[in-house]
Amino acid sequence: MLGLLARGALCFALAVWIVLCTVDLRSDATRSTAVLSLDDYEDDSGGDDDSSSFSFTFPETRLRMQTRPRGLVFGFYDETCPDAEELVSSSVRRLYHADPNVAAALVRLFFHDCFIHGCDASVLLDGVGGRKSERDAGPNQSLRGFGAVEAIKRRVETSCPGTVSCADILALAARDSLVLVGGPTYPVLTGRRDSARSSYYDVAGNIPGPNASYAVTLDAFARRGFTERETVALLGAHSIGKVRCRFFADRMYNFAGTGAPDGSVDPDMVGEMRAVCGGDGEAPMEMGYYRQGREVGFGAHYYAKLLEGRGILRADQQLTAGSTVRWVRVYASGARGEEVFREDFAHAMVKLSALAPLTGEDGQVRISCSKPVDEDR
Repeated sequence: MLGLLARGALCFALAVWIVLCTVDLRSDATRSTAVLSLDDYEDDSGGDDDSSSFSFTFPETRLRMQTRPRGLVFGFYDETCPDAEELVSSSVRRLYHADPNVAAALVRLFFHDCFIHGCDASVLLDGVGGRKSERDAGPNQSLRGFGAVEAIKRRVETSCPGTVSCADILALAARDSLVLVGGPTYPVLTGRRDSARSSYYDVAGNIPGPNASYAVTLDAFARRGFTERETVALLGAHSIGKVRCRFFADRMYNFAGTGAPDGSVDPDMVGEMRAVCGGDGEAPMEMGYYRQGREVGFGAHYYAKLLEGRGILRADQQLTAGSTVRWVRVYASGARGEEVFREDFAHAMVKLSALAPLTGEDGQVRISCSKPVDEDR
């Protein structure tokens, strides 16, 4: 048994190294000429390798593949701030025990940050000089957790002033949050630096909304180098957290102008959604895909509920409508499916964490995560 465990650990470490050594996605996004109206939230098409047969072309985004995650290493702060990772981890635990909802909030912040110009903490910046920032854009207006990141940053600054970037803090906090809610752990390389600017106009066309079609959701992930399989795995993060009723109100009452609920939703689920929302668009509903009041945390139960027609968001339910349904079925297939999901999710999070980092002389290390360095002084 110990031999099998050791072999499994070695295989995972090797697979992580392969991911980190082969994928670094650089996104040179300019202002979109057709900004989509998306309001929140956020394949492998032929086998276990890639999804090159599935592609869309978007002129506003040009992607450049490099051979390795530039400048990221294990233990980047070992000499300059040896307690950095423990300070982040213990801070996340404190915040979680005070409010368990902070875990999903930090994970979602991380996704929305990395999906624009990479994991550079640009989503944390306030607007400067009257200019809007990423957090002002429609898809980001419901983000939470900004105060939690600032609290972690203040604690780290006390021990190591001007040393640990907000981008690294957010990457570490997302991983530590997932572990607290029952998710898998995975290695996080560090050495990211913070962006000095925030790209308001690049957000709307790059983050799929709660009612996004199957094609739009897959393309948003594919443009960042994720296969269908990895996309389905990453969306498993929707097994935790809450979503406001206004993001799925049409599915309860008047889907696509039909005057009736979305036919893909289980009738009992429609009743539960209506009971929770009660006509209040700002009321929150648990994203856990279980009957209300029976908490189960992070896990593959999300996929089993999709197969039962209990997807709260249309973008989630649509994973059962095309070729991605095979991965939904794999992950929903009991204990083995849960194991495969957790492995796939961990690998996909390693890949997400390596998107377009600013390292070396690029970027800066902010003192306050909401302000660039020149405004901190």
